[in-house]
Amino acid sequence: MIAHIRGKLVEKNPAYCIIECGGVGYHVNISLQTFARIPDNEQVFLYTHLIVREDAQILYGFWDKPERETFLLLISVSGIGPNTARMILSSLTADELKSAIATDNVAVLKSVKGIGAKSAQRVIVDLRDKIGEISAESEISVSSSNTNKNEALLALEVLGFNRQKAGKVIDKLQSVNREMTVEVLVKEALKNL
Repeated sequence: MIAHIRGKLVEKNPAYCIIECGGVGYHVNISLQTFARIPDNEQVFLYTHLIVREDAQILYGFWDKPERETFLLLISVSGIGPNTARMILSSLTADELKSAIATDNVAVLKSVKGIGAKSAQRVIVDLRDKIGEISAESEISVSSSNTNKNEALLALEVLGFNRQKAGKVIDKLQSVNREMTVEVLVKEALKNL
C-alpha cells in the first residue's frame, strides 16, 4: 500500500494532481479541500490511499491524515464508493461532516451532488459511532477498533471476499472482543467466511 507521496508538483487541477517522484509521474485524485491547500511550489507531500480494482489502480491523495481517515470511513459505508467519498470531502469539511452526522442532519449530506436521502441516512447511521471527537486541530480521532476493522476489511477484500459479508463477520467478532488486532480479526474472519 502506498501511504504517502512526496515529490515535485507537475500539474494541479481541482480533480487531481500529478506528482513526479523518482522519475515517475503519479496521477493522484484529490478533493477540493486538498486542492485548495496544495501550494503551487515545487515540492508537495500528500497522504494517500490506493484503491485496487480489477481494471485499474487508483491513487487518492489527502492533505492531512484526518481527511484520509474520513475518506476511509466514508468508503466503508455500503453504497459509498471512492468517488462519492471524494465528492463529500470536496463539499464538506471534516467539521461539517461530523456535525451533520452528530445532529442527524440529512439535508446537509443531501446537498452533496450524488447523495440522496437513503445514502445520507446510511452515512449517518453507519458513521455515528465511528467518528470521534474533533480536536482543536480539527482532527478526527478514530478508535483503534475501527481502524483495525477497516484494515481487516481491506485485507479480506484484497483476498477476494465480499466487503459486506466480511464486514458483518468482523462486526460479529468485534462484538465479542473490541480489542482484537488486525491479524486476529483477519484469521478469525477467514474461519467464518
